[in-house]
Amino acid sequence: MEEPNDFRAAAVRRGLRRGVSGAAWMLKILVPVALATALLEYSGWLNGLDRLLVPVMSVLRLPPEAALPILVGLTAGIYACIAVMAALPLTPEQMTIVTVFVLIAHSLPQEALIQAKSGVGFTKSAGVRLTAAFLTALAVACILQPAHGPSAAVEHPAVRAEQAILPFLLAWSLSMLPLCLKIVAIIVGVMILIELLKSYHLVDRCATLFGPVLKIMGLDRRASLLWLTGALFGLGYGGAVIVEQSRELQLSAAEVEKLQLSIGINHAMVEDPLLFLPFVVSPLYVWLPRLAAAIAVVHLVTLLRRVVRGVRVARHHV
Repeated sequence: MEEPNDFRAAAVRRGLRRGVSGAAWMLKILVPVALATALLEYSGWLNGLDRLLVPVMSVLRLPPEAALPILVGLTAGIYACIAVMAALPLTPEQMTIVTVFVLIAHSLPQEALIQAKSGVGFTKSAGVRLTAAFLTALAVACILQPAHGPSAAVEHPAVRAEQAILPFLLAWSLSMLPLCLKIVAIIVGVMILIELLKSYHLVDRCATLFGPVLKIMGLDRRASLLWLTGALFGLGYGGAVIVEQSRELQLSAAEVEKLQLSIGINHAMVEDPLLFLPFVVSPLYVWLPRLAAAIAVVHLVTLLRRVVRGVRVARHHV
């Protein structure tokens, strides 16, 4: 009979091996896309693209300058969005609408590519998140009814001073290094934790505990641990875990896709919302709208699949 210390050590070794493999897989995707985004910002093109979103801003009851934090959030991520938003003369209601949009649809090039490698197509992932972000932000705008204040002439904070490319790349590399180390540490840690949970036969208990929550969200109860990983750690850290574990749990492609769509809309439920709290009207808006959007999207996808299946059956009997 295997000693307790032996099976714990074996679990740690398995988790370490899977964690290193998953982190390497993640960094191969994340680093090149992050570099491409940084170069786009460096070139100045990013700041000219915000004019394309002005009609969308009008529909969302936002002033034209609100397009910049949304565009920066879509491409460069939440931290860059917050830096830009803090420098703009937006009301709390307007900031709340921007927050709802960006929490659902941020870092799309990086995260949609991660999801494309782990269960849902790039176009579908990005398209669903953009649509959910727009419709959810529109619903919040209809509730808050923000006043259309005069548009202020604001210099784009994201515009960089003239800087040589080599110092820029060096600064970018130094800023990416802590993030990469954090990704490796979290993915390895989560993988080790999962293997230890398996060793103590606690995975089934997690599934039982969160099963009712997953049922409400329209997801397979076996995906409890994977959903919790994405909800707590986000796509950047949870994507590799989902890839590894979904195979082992033998989830169907349809279930993996629903899980990915849900997590794509609603992930990193602790860290990301907390960053926006100083800007919004009410803390409820940083959690409830995107959770509701995730639930709605999964149930809509399930309904559409049933309709398509019913149509195919009907045609087969004709």
